[in-house]
Amino acid sequence: MAPVLEKKLLGAAGTGDTMENSNEDDEGQNLWSSILSEVSTRSSSKLPSGKNILLFGEDGSGKTTLMTKLQGAEHSKKGRGLEYLYLNVQDEDRDDLTRCGVWILDGDLYHKGLLKFAVTAESLKDSLAVFVVDMSRPWTIMESLQKWTSVLREHVDKLKIPPEEMKEMEQRMVKAFQEYAEPEESMPSSPQRRAPAAGGEDESVLLPLGDNVLTHNLGIPVLIVCTKCDAVSVLEKEHDYKEEHFDFIQSHIRRFCLQFGAGLIYSSVKEEKNMGLLYKYMVHKIYDFQFTTPALVVEKDAVFIPSGWDNDKKIAILHENFTTVRPEDPFEDFITKPPVRKLVHDKEISAEDEQVFLMKQQSLLAKQPATPTRGTESPARTASGSPRPTGRTGPTNVASVSPMTAVKKPDPNMKGAAANEGVLANFFNSLLSKKTGVPGSPGTPGAATGAGVQSSANKSGQKPGLTDVQVELDRMTRKPDSMVTANNTPATENEA
Repeated sequence: MAPVLEKKLLGAAGTGDTMENSNEDDEGQNLWSSILSEVSTRSSSKLPSGKNILLFGEDGSGKTTLMTKLQGAEHSKKGRGLEYLYLNVQDEDRDDLTRCGVWILDGDLYHKGLLKFAVTAESLKDSLAVFVVDMSRPWTIMESLQKWTSVLREHVDKLKIPPEEMKEMEQRMVKAFQEYAEPEESMPSSPQRRAPAAGGEDESVLLPLGDNVLTHNLGIPVLIVCTKCDAVSVLEKEHDYKEEHFDFIQSHIRRFCLQFGAGLIYSSVKEEKNMGLLYKYMVHKIYDFQFTTPALVVEKDAVFIPSGWDNDKKIAILHENFTTVRPEDPFEDFITKPPVRKLVHDKEISAEDEQVFLMKQQSLLAKQPATPTRGTESPARTASGSPRPTGRTGPTNVASVSPMTAVKKPDPNMKGAAANEGVLANFFNSLLSKKTGVPGSPGTPGAATGAGVQSSANKSGQKPGLTDVQVELDRMTRKPDSMVTANNTPATENEA
């Protein structure tokens, strides 16, 4: 710049320079000024670095899957403790690219101490807090929001940010909430603004906040994301959820959002619902990008409510459909956890090799002692099973040639009628043995009489008739008890 000034002075001293030279110098000076101003504008309009997104939520709510989808990656690998990802943010108007850090805190409260690595007193003002809740488990939504907002509030309090700086951050959030305007409407006609004052002031007057609005101001933008909204149809089919249930859930979440000045988005990675909208809104809140999407409250699984749009009157519209519940009822009383169905899973049984199994059985059989058979246990028992006194003599193979060998022996465990059948079998066996000449066989009318009848029959060479059988049957019918006693007491037979 000094040579140019020198030339001007020389020309004024009468060096013969014309007005054309002075005009060229002015144009050169204006060119340098425009270049310097353009460079200065570009440097100030670059996307700022160091912005962060903080994600909180329960295990399995879809935090990592959500951000991996926004990142453009195919597969998500869940980490532990504190995960770090980043999003590529590009400004097409300014042709600039930057990276936004994403910190994902584990769903276990044990790891909340790791927040000190993600949020510091310097980086807090450049952060966006995102609380993720799971729509497939709606009974956990409010409890999860209360828990994780308390975790962040506790951590912010530990940062010991100067009170004046924290107050400035809170006032910025209040102003952003009050200045919200529908994208298709002009600023003065926004429902959050009043018309300009009659005194000709250019600045508009902001409406005061409601009673339950920004009562928990964290000093940073807050967004609540309901993931897995494709589970709405599953809740309707399996758990009998109605429109009233989803309106009740949305009502409680929206009132919670008012307390923190938060926005609300329902999303689904599976159906790619509201994913692009989520990315645009987060970038808008962090980098002040232009955002042109209005609130969406028609579809129950694709709700979008930007920060500053909602109020108690708009939430009250949901309450008009309530029939079995009241708006002030506790959330957990109406949205209850369904009973757990215990599924009995059969344990997988792996069959061993056949030869190995047979070898084991062979070794077990070899170790066991030989068990005696039924015949070896009572070798002195006759095949007929009839009781015989120890002093009785006579042929032992009488029953083997008898046609009554097929008669079953009485089972000692049998009762009632079964025991009577055993008594009859013994009786008929005794009659058959009487035919063969066994002396003193049981069941005869008398020992002496039976012997005389048998001897007379043998002498005459004739077989005894059926009269004896009929007599014994009549006698057994008249006195069954005495017959049972006679058949079961061999001592009486010996006495006879």
